[in-house]
Amino acid sequence: MSDDAVVRKILLDSGDTWAVVGLSNNTARAAYGVARVLQRAGKRVVPVHPKAETVLGEPGYASLADIPFDVDVVDVFVNSSLAGAVADEAVAKGAKAVWFQLDVIDQEAYARTTAAGLDMVMNRCPAIELPLL
Repeated sequence: MSDDAVVRKILLDSGDTWAVVGLSNNTARAAYGVARVLQRAGKRVVPVHPKAETVLGEPGYASLADIPFDVDVVDVFVNSSLAGAVADEAVAKGAKAVWFQLDVIDQEAYARTTAAGLDMVMNRCPAIELPLL
């Protein structure tokens, strides 16, 4: 499946509960703006951040493992050096897909995650891709 086909599948068919790793109340950060776009598109945005603060009206969690319900997509806003561990947590959580944001690249994590049966994209942004659908 092409990257574009995977992007489309994740955005349209993978479910509406998105855990956004790195999301805080810092409105200057890209994660905040992207989370707002996802919410406007009908997605439930679940903040995942060490502070576990409520963001955009949704309670936050310190880790993916702390979320007491199923998550469909894990959107990753952390440095590439930390992203592989988040992808592994997404697999353990039972997510359907992992989305690494712009400039978040880890080929080994991609290989592990897709081998586990999850859809995955890297170095793309759902806020850019949604209007293109």
